[in-house]
Amino acid sequence: MRVILAEDSTLLREGLVRLLAEEGHEVVAAVGDAEALLEAVRTHQPDVVVTDVRMPPTHTDEGLRAALEIREERPDTGVLVLSQYVETRYAAKLISGDGGRVGYLLKDRVAQVGEFLDALERVAGGGAAFDPEVVRRLVARTSHEDALGRLTARERDVLDKMAQGHTNASIAQLLYVSQSSVEKHANAIFDKLDLPQSAGYSRRVLAVLRYLGS
Repeated sequence: MRVILAEDSTLLREGLVRLLAEEGHEVVAAVGDAEALLEAVRTHQPDVVVTDVRMPPTHTDEGLRAALEIREERPDTGVLVLSQYVETRYAAKLISGDGGRVGYLLKDRVAQVGEFLDALERVAGGGAAFDPEVVRRLVARTSHEDALGRLTARERDVLDKMAQGHTNASIAQLLYVSQSSVEKHANAIFDKLDLPQSAGYSRRVLAVLRYLGS
């Protein structure tokens, strides 16, 4: 896949460039600030963008705001946020759109290189990938506690896994239940949260997260 990296740490940026090149991906641009990221995306039209949140000049939320702009201008481009920070307001906006191709991972919680590469491929392929801590922060931020309170403990477990981007088959393995049970729990969740059902798991994840982040 064609990738653009936006990371102001030179060591990390160069490390990611080498890692992706070794995996057979083409890094068409590697930049250190949000303005350069937007220019590179418009020039190279990548399959997926990997960006930090805090970059020059203010080191606050430039990368995440640039990600939102990319999602608006090029919804077919995957965006994977890789950061030390969870910026809940813009994170909720980032994952609230339709179409998949979005992820948010925390640097210090990516335990293995394979996890990062798997998340990148899922996002580029139209899916979603979210760190559980990001999901937890968004759940804590929601103003819809009444609706969430209608869920059973098992439904909350399933919702948590759905929000992380897992398929029904994956959730079944993680929770040691049958896939049909997961499907029943998922349908109950959508009914209780007044969310439209969809056969595509990435659209389902975004529907859940759109509710949680609204």
